[in-house]
Amino acid sequence: MNVSQARELVNQIGTANVLAISGGRVRLEDGMLVLPVGNGYSVEVEYDKGWDSYTVRRVFTRSGTKRVKSEIENVYCGEIGEVAYRAHLHD
Repeated sequence: MNVSQARELVNQIGTANVLAISGGRVRLEDGMLVLPVGNGYSVEVEYDKGWDSYTVRRVFTRSGTKRVKSEIENVYCGEIGEVAYRAHLHD
C-alpha cells in the first residue's frame, strides 16, 4: 500500500472512526495502515490484492514483540469503517 492508497483507505474508514480509534494518528508501516490506539494496542489494516479486500487486526506490542489479539479477514470497503472501529474496542 502506498501513500495515496492509504489516504483512500482512511477516507473509506471515515474521519469520525479514525478520530475515535486513534485520535487522528495514522501511520503507514510495512505496507499496512496502522492506527495506534494506546497502551501498546493498535489497529492494523492490510490490503489483500488477490481478494480485493482487507484484513483488520488488533495488535498488542510490548518490547518490540507484536501479538495479534484478533483478526478479521475478507473485509470489504463498505464494512471497513465498522470493522476497524470494533477492532479497537476488543480486549
